[in-house]
Amino acid sequence: MANASTTEPASTPHRARLMDGATLARRISERTAETAATITAETGAAPCLATVLVGEDPASVTYVRMKQNRCAKAGITSRHVELPASTTTQELVAAISKLSDDPQVHGILLQHPVPAHIDERAAFEAIAPAKDVDGVTMHSFAAMGFEEPGFVSCTPGGIMRLLDAYGVDLTGKRAVVVGRSAILGKPAGMLLLARDATVTYCHSKTVDLPAIVREADVLVAAVGRPEFIRGEDIKPGAVVLDAGYNEGNVGDVDFAGACERASLITPVPGGVGPMTIAVLLEQTVQAAARQQGLTLA
Repeated sequence: MANASTTEPASTPHRARLMDGATLARRISERTAETAATITAETGAAPCLATVLVGEDPASVTYVRMKQNRCAKAGITSRHVELPASTTTQELVAAISKLSDDPQVHGILLQHPVPAHIDERAAFEAIAPAKDVDGVTMHSFAAMGFEEPGFVSCTPGGIMRLLDAYGVDLTGKRAVVVGRSAILGKPAGMLLLARDATVTYCHSKTVDLPAIVREADVLVAAVGRPEFIRGEDIKPGAVVLDAGYNEGNVGDVDFAGACERASLITPVPGGVGPMTIAVLLEQTVQAAARQQGLTLA
């Protein structure tokens, strides 16, 4: 009698390890709160972040409120400037310039995007470099490019902290950044380049984007289109950082498909997003210390 056939056990499907931005951001914020308490004790005044909101875009209102709540938890004072949607570029620049000149304000955040009729770049440039804790001015951009002291753009800065936390060695790795905005895609590429990665920028005019994505050891998705990058195009073993946040809590990457191929991946939400706010608060406290001549450990 023939031996009964045996069935091979099914192999366990591959699933990428999640990069937990929420937990890492919480740790950074705890350290930030300790530093803020030290500054408050030594100077008698808490670090102060001024937020500027033009119009009543629901998403922007929510983001500003969330940042104010996080400030309160970290011992940072919030000052909120709310302007009508009809505000002109000149009026916005004047409001930001006033905050730049105020010694009681240590950091300034202009919630973006602003209404279409406003020259957003002119508004950003009204932020004093010492108070550009969101890393949006040309001064901060140059500092990132030349690897000089300054404030990094918060989302790219958060991405780099995640890579460090998970021990990702960037030396010689092929990094692909999908997106070229001045406050996300471009600075992300510069920070990766500074770590000796070989960086390729992709954008709406890129020919055969999937072919380039398939070569990425590290992929930064920052295009603002839901599930724009297909999971099947992720290189096996790649590290995927999804900086997109679209309606329905969906990122720029096909998460389910990417999990079957990537080694590390950020979830949406809970990945890059919390890190952005954590870096913003950390840089606000750093700005307060520098402006008051404090040297902190």
